[in-house]
Amino acid sequence: MNNHSAWEAEYQNPKFVSLGTEAAQDVKDFAKWLKRKQKVEFDGKQVLDLGCGIGKNSFYFAERGANVVGYDFSQTAITAAQERADAEGLSVTFEVRSIGEALPIADNSIDIALDVMSSHALSEKERATYLSEMYRVLKPGGYVFVRTFVLDGDDNAKKLIKQFPSTEANSYTIPETGMTEHVFTESQMDDFYRDFELVHYEKVFGYQRWNNQSYKRRYALRYLRKPVVVQ
Repeated sequence: MNNHSAWEAEYQNPKFVSLGTEAAQDVKDFAKWLKRKQKVEFDGKQVLDLGCGIGKNSFYFAERGANVVGYDFSQTAITAAQERADAEGLSVTFEVRSIGEALPIADNSIDIALDVMSSHALSEKERATYLSEMYRVLKPGGYVFVRTFVLDGDDNAKKLIKQFPSTEANSYTIPETGMTEHVFTESQMDDFYRDFELVHYEKVFGYQRWNNQSYKRRYALRYLRKPVVVQ
């Protein structure tokens, strides 16, 4: 089972994901930071939700006037998201698409990109494409929100990598689901996103639940900005 089919199976029979409609608190905090600290107004902004799931973070921005495009592996998730968008009359377009492939979006056209626990499900080759495509479509001065696993200080991640190693370094395959997840070290993350300006960074703890157990995990929150090139 590859990650595409594994995530489709997850949305059909959820073990990890929440099917609630509320946006992630970290995303809300990011939006508040954009508005209060960066004076960004969302009305008319172009937002790209990479790995949107059922669209709860997409809707948060759409409800504030943004035009949102959301991509996800799962047809089940995208169908649910689009049905809600149609019912609520919001400016959101959802499509079944891997975020590790070339995106049908014009250069320098996106104001805000979201990667909320998404790119860690990509292979190394897919992550390289994800990064270059996100940089390409983002406007100079545009912002990116990233929430992902960080290996430093995460004993459970280290155990998973040791017990259930995948074919790539710092990756593991979760038993019973077939999902493969990658975990960056902080220094690897610094290097991976080196073409962006790091505007804000913090590490937080959270819990991942599977096989009727909860595992304490370490997450990195990054607010990134595409540099503005002065001619």
